[in-house]
Amino acid sequence: MTHAPTDLPAYTVVGAGAIGGTLAFSLARAGHPVTLVDTDLAHVAAIAAHGLTVVGEGTRASVPVTATTPEEFTGALGRVLLAVKAQATGAALDWIAPRLAPDGYVVSLQNGFNEELIARRVGTGRTVAAFVNLFADVIEPGVIQDGGAGALVVGEHDNRPVSPRVEELVEHFQSWGPAVASDNVEGYLWAKAGFGAMLAATALADAPMADLIDRHRPTMTALTGEIFAVADRLGVTLEGFDAFDPHAFRNDSDPSRRDTAFDRLTAWLRTQSKDRSGIWRDLAVRRRPVEAPTHYADVFDRAAHEGLPTPVLRAVVDDLRHLERTPEDMSEARLDALDRLAEHPAPPASAQAEAVRDWLEAHREDMVADLAAYTAQGSASDDLEALDTCLDWLCAWLDERLGAPDDEQRLTRREAGDVLIRRYPGHGTTAPDSRPVLLLGHYDTVWPTGTLDTWPFRREGDRVTGPGVFDMKAGLVQAVWALRALHALGLPRPAHTLMLNGDEETGSLASREAIVSEACDSRLAMVFEPAADGAVKTARKGVGLFTLTVTGTEAHAGLDPDAGASAVDELAHQILLLAELREPAKGTTLNVGVVAGGTRSNVTAGRASAHLDIRVASVSEQQRITKALAEVRPIDPRTDVVITGDWNRPVFERTPQAAALAAQARRCAALLGFGLPEASVGGGSDGNFVVAGGTPVLDGIGAVGSGAHARSENVSVAGMVSRAALAATVLTALAVE
Repeated sequence: MTHAPTDLPAYTVVGAGAIGGTLAFSLARAGHPVTLVDTDLAHVAAIAAHGLTVVGEGTRASVPVTATTPEEFTGALGRVLLAVKAQATGAALDWIAPRLAPDGYVVSLQNGFNEELIARRVGTGRTVAAFVNLFADVIEPGVIQDGGAGALVVGEHDNRPVSPRVEELVEHFQSWGPAVASDNVEGYLWAKAGFGAMLAATALADAPMADLIDRHRPTMTALTGEIFAVADRLGVTLEGFDAFDPHAFRNDSDPSRRDTAFDRLTAWLRTQSKDRSGIWRDLAVRRRPVEAPTHYADVFDRAAHEGLPTPVLRAVVDDLRHLERTPEDMSEARLDALDRLAEHPAPPASAQAEAVRDWLEAHREDMVADLAAYTAQGSASDDLEALDTCLDWLCAWLDERLGAPDDEQRLTRREAGDVLIRRYPGHGTTAPDSRPVLLLGHYDTVWPTGTLDTWPFRREGDRVTGPGVFDMKAGLVQAVWALRALHALGLPRPAHTLMLNGDEETGSLASREAIVSEACDSRLAMVFEPAADGAVKTARKGVGLFTLTVTGTEAHAGLDPDAGASAVDELAHQILLLAELREPAKGTTLNVGVVAGGTRSNVTAGRASAHLDIRVASVSEQQRITKALAEVRPIDPRTDVVITGDWNRPVFERTPQAAALAAQARRCAALLGFGLPEASVGGGSDGNFVVAGGTPVLDGIGAVGSGAHARSENVSVAGMVSRAALAATVLTALAVE
């Protein structure tokens, strides 16, 4: 449906939800040509067929507007009212920017802080700021329920003086309600951030907003106090609206004034026909992601920059992310927990560490039982069927121990074990870097299928043995129980990604790219490889696997000894020359592990080969060895010498970031009552790839024991408890630092 031509200016409303649809209705009813653009096909079809309908207290009215999807829209854009969810702003601007006329502009009629992003995409001169506090919901395709009048403030971006176009917009918006112009829209947006946090918190339970705000004043006070502390630090002048007095909710406000403000706010909310927030509706009814995490990303960033804590706000956002997956977990108990957090700040780090250690000690036998069950799963690197079965078991066990993740990927590999990636949300985080911590490990072992038949899991006092217990099945058990401890105790934990590969013991050839890619999006990696005599590993050697192949000329060794050119003789000369590349003082080793050559004792050998394992402790040594191998030439010119292979793992040098992580781990160990040395080791791990990719690594955070790759492989049970406590304490520290 379309309007008859009018002299009033036209508007394109991008996002026909509660805000966009309500304003589009009032503009169209006033005679403005309005085009609604939305990705919801059913919503668009209903509006196109029957008009845009708004229902209120005993009223129902429809108005014809043009409705279209982005794909079907044609022409240029002039006056754009942007009313999509905050998380969809970037995608909407991708569509708007190339179509926006030179004299066109975009008005941000959204929740949150979106103007800066809009200005970057279309220019400050084509960006108009707005604050809207509108109570409405889309209740069915084409139909919006009006929840009562609110506030609408329009102004230029960056608090510039009110312009003629702003005054005209306000005049047109008054067809809906009490719109006003202001040169301090920013003050309204920050005030709305505080009020909006209250409404977001009410979405954690299925009850009216006014009642929940009234019953949980400590949570609401903490939320607004955290947000307004940031606004004050930025020099923002808060602006009140409707029944909300932001100044009463600042940290330095008089308690009696705050109580009066609570009474006034909740009384006003009870007059509104809409008694639950749009966030609640997104979770409980529409079952879709909420926009609050996007709303408060700027607040968290600004707070981190200013060194201001936001534990209660972060806890609300964490809970909302959880409810996106399982909305049936809505409960007022979540608000009760937030009240406790608001009234009783987190205990000192020493008390947290002690609580973690005690909780894990109480679950010592559960950890051992899990390790026994895991060890019973054969996982030889070269047995794809066993690896697949083991990973299936791990997925079920992880679901049982940690619950369903936010996201899970199982990257299929045809010639190696699959790669498992599981992403989990954080809780109570205040750290400035919100990227996840990568928890890295492998589930394959060097032990051939069938080893369990002759060497099953055994426990003797504090020691347990079995194939793979040290390298590295105990490390994964410890990581999982560390997370369980943090969850059970309600302690902060950062967002984290658990990543397991099934080919580490054979060089991670099929998983290396995936590991580096995941690490690039991570804050740091904790590698749960076993410890080195209790030490974390801050340096690992680079590992090169090469094959030296010599081709000679065969001949009869007795009848014609001078006719042949011995590949074995040449190989012997080359091995002696290669041995000169060793530099023990610099950490460079070269081992000739396998030698083969010739066919019979009476035949001059026509072919011989040697397999080399070269390890280096620095990039400079790696470069020296690489150059030397490239310059290898035959001693006997009648032979041909070729070196193939490559560096399987890059050097993991002790970087300043690795040293800093080790120092942080030492501080955490001290809280638990033990020392934590660091070590440089000759063995490589997947941490080598991560460091080379530029992501900091804390390696060797796994099991305490000995005998990797040997029948003496063993793990300390007490060490499992202490190392799980260490991992948990480090994670808690990372959540708040």
